[in-house]
Amino acid sequence: MNTGLEESSGTTHREISPDHPELGASTAEYGVVMLAAVGFAGLLVAILKSGEVKELLMGIIRTALSTG
Repeated sequence: MNTGLEESSGTTHREISPDHPELGASTAEYGVVMLAAVGFAGLLVAILKSGEVKELLMGIIRTALSTG
């Protein structure tokens, strides 16, 4: 059975032919994850810039600094 793994001098490496159907799949997955992360970061920035959230956070900070 050919698993695509070959051993040489104690190390195992994978050789993938250029016409392998999954070639580049991990790169595409990383791209999708990065796009989702950037979108989520943009959403967080928009939420944190809103007046209500900013006032809520400032209230928490004021309470934390005044306690003690």
